[in-house]
This record gives sequence, C-alpha cells and structure tokens, in this order.
Amino acid sequence: MTFIPGLQLSEVFFSQAIQPLMAAFFPDLAYSAARLGFGSDVLGFDTPMSMDHGWGPKIDLFLSEDDYEGYQPILDSFFAQNLPFTIQGLPTNFAEPFADGGVMKHKESYPIHHMVSIITVGRFFADYLGVDIHRPLTPERWLTIPQQRLATIRAGKVFYDGLDQLTTHREKFHWYPQDLWLYLLANQWRRIDQLEPFIGRTGSVGDELGCRLVTAQLVQDLMRVGFLIEKQCTPYIKWFGSAFQKLKIAEILSPLLKAMLEISHWEERETYLGQACGVLIDQHNLLEITPPIKKEISPFYERPFLVPHSSRIVTALLDAIKDPSIRALPPHLGGINQFIDNTDVLDDISHCKKLQNLYEND
Repeated sequence: MTFIPGLQLSEVFFSQAIQPLMAAFFPDLAYSAARLGFGSDVLGFDTPMSMDHGWGPKIDLFLSEDDYEGYQPILDSFFAQNLPFTIQGLPTNFAEPFADGGVMKHKESYPIHHMVSIITVGRFFADYLGVDIHRPLTPERWLTIPQQRLATIRAGKVFYDGLDQLTTHREKFHWYPQDLWLYLLANQWRRIDQLEPFIGRTGSVGDELGCRLVTAQLVQDLMRVGFLIEKQCTPYIKWFGSAFQKLKIAEILSPLLKAMLEISHWEERETYLGQACGVLIDQHNLLEITPPIKKEISPFYERPFLVPHSSRIVTALLDAIKDPSIRALPPHLGGINQFIDNTDVLDDISHCKKLQNLYEND
C-alpha cells in the first residue's frame, strides 16, 4: 500500500467513488461532503506510519435534517454494497470493531465496512464542537472548545457543498472574535508572568532539574503566544512543535527557544528568555491592538533575576477589551487549553462543556 497524504486520499475517494455513485443513484438528493474531524491527516501531519490506525479513505457526508432520518440508513447500506473495494490501491474496508479510529483491511466481497460518516451539519457541530449552530455562540462556549478541534475544522477540506450550509458554518469557527482573542493573549502572557522569575530562583539555589522544568514550561508558553499572535489554533502535543515550525515567527523565535532548552547556565537562560519575549513584543506591537509595549528586561523587584515583566502586556490587553461580556470573564482564567492539559478531558466534548461553569460562577 503506497502512502499518499490522507486528506488528498479522502478527496480522491470522494471524486472517484462517492460523487459518481451519488450522481448515478441519488441525483436529486442534496448533500455536502468534507473531511473535517479527528486525524493527523486532517491537519496535514500524517506520514506512512499513520497508516497503521485511524487513517484511510474517510468522508463526512452531510444531509439536510429533513432527509437524514429517511436516507441515512439507506445510504449506509448502499455504500456497504457498492463502494469499490480499493481506492488508489488502498482498501475502503475497515476491520471491525473500529478500534483506534479504524484499521484498513483488504476485502473482496460485500458488504464492506466503510468509513463514510452520514450526518447533518447541525449534528456534526453539536457532536464535534458541542455547539448549537442555530444559537449565538457565547464567550464561555467559545473558550471551552479545545483548540485541537478548532484546528481540524479549519485545516480540513470541504469537497462539495450542495447543501450550501457547511462552508458558511465552518467559517464561523475560523478564529475567535476580536475581544476573545485579546482575552486569550492576555492570559497567555499571564502564564509567562507567573513563571518568568523562577528560572533565576531555581537556578540560584542549584536546582538544575527544577530550572530546566521551569524553562521548558516557559518555552511552551512562549510558543503559544506565537500561535495566538498569528491567529493559529494549536494541535495537541504530538504535533505542537511541527505546527509551530509553520508559523512565520518560528524562523526567528525557534533558535532562541532551543537555546533556552540546551544552554547549561541559568543566567544565559534568562538572557534568551528576554530575547524571545522581545521578539514576541515586536510582533505584538505590529498588531496595534494595544498601545506600544516597550521591550524591557530588568530585575524582579529587589531580587537579582532579570525578567521582561510580562504583567505589563497582560494589563494592556485586558484594558483593550471593549465587549462587556468578555470584560466580565474571570481575568486570569483564559481558554480551556490554558488551564488544563488532561487528554481525557480535552478529548471528551461533554467534559469540556461542563467547564463553562468556571466562567459563570466565578
């Protein structure tokens, strides 16, 4: 089996198999088709190794609410009996049960166990993002959608939009409203503000392991500022570094962050921290979303640790927020990816929705 990028495979699957069958046997049925959900293939990070599970010819086929109940079982059975056994030399059949997102398995007789997911636009967004597309999206709901899911909605591809709905609703989740973006940026700088003096504090007492741990956390938080500045959602940790390298700022920032991790003296780590923050402040100022922030590295109060005093940026960003509903949010909570990294929570949208209470009850 020869590897081709999974998103490309899904598009070929649609154009060479799904679309001809729909045209021939269901010519009057309105539908849309896309690949938007889970998978490294959707984000463009799949490799030949990805073929061992959760990868293959996959399509989300969208029907109208009026047609769904009647046609969903018909189409599911129809594809099981009529899809080609292979596409681009790869099986359209998946072994059962569909463990780990499904594993391709060659089969030369019907029925085949396909990965054509038949759903409605509303049900897809309810299941995948936990939102009702017919109601306004509140700040609390925006903030409790894991960025990994927003990233796949944005990175995936709509192959055909016969319903004339999917593209419109997908674009709503391209990026946060302006004031929520400022809120997220403020809270990302707040995380840096909380840790910036601890490179010196741990290093000065000879806690090399602790100093490296603080440094590594700061590196990740600085990278997250870069994502936010360029209005890009973060994937989960496996692809975090790969996605960062696609940012424009990575060319300048990556050498400084690598030096922070590799250098053996805490004083030099502080120096690189200041330089990295200076790069981000320069990019921040180009956005013109706050009054210009001065690049400043100076002692942490009376202690001999040099820090960028990130709290200045936090204050400027919070002051720039105009929407009263966002100004009323807990000022130092942020989005779900800024205060939780538990995979079992972030992978379960029902758990994520429950966290809205953190904003409402503060």
